[in-house]
Amino acid sequence: MVFARVLLDEYANKVLNVIKAQFGLKDKSEALNKFVSMYGAEIVEKEPRDEYVKKIISIEETHLKKYGSKKMTLKELDVLCEA
Repeated sequence: MVFARVLLDEYANKVLNVIKAQFGLKDKSEALNKFVSMYGAEIVEKEPRDEYVKKIISIEETHLKKYGSKKMTLKELDVLCEA
């Protein structure tokens, strides 16, 4: 946990008060954490879990074994996208 002192302008203070009331939170710290959890992913991606990374690597390895570095032509892409 990180402790921080913050200076809020009036609008930020109002927003945190609304979030605090809307979700029944006990203080502005919880309201700020709620706001970040709701909108933070739009700016910063959360770190993936190890299982997820391993799954993606496995999928990639399987794909490379099956197809190698074969490239798709524009015609094949059009057929695939039904264009």
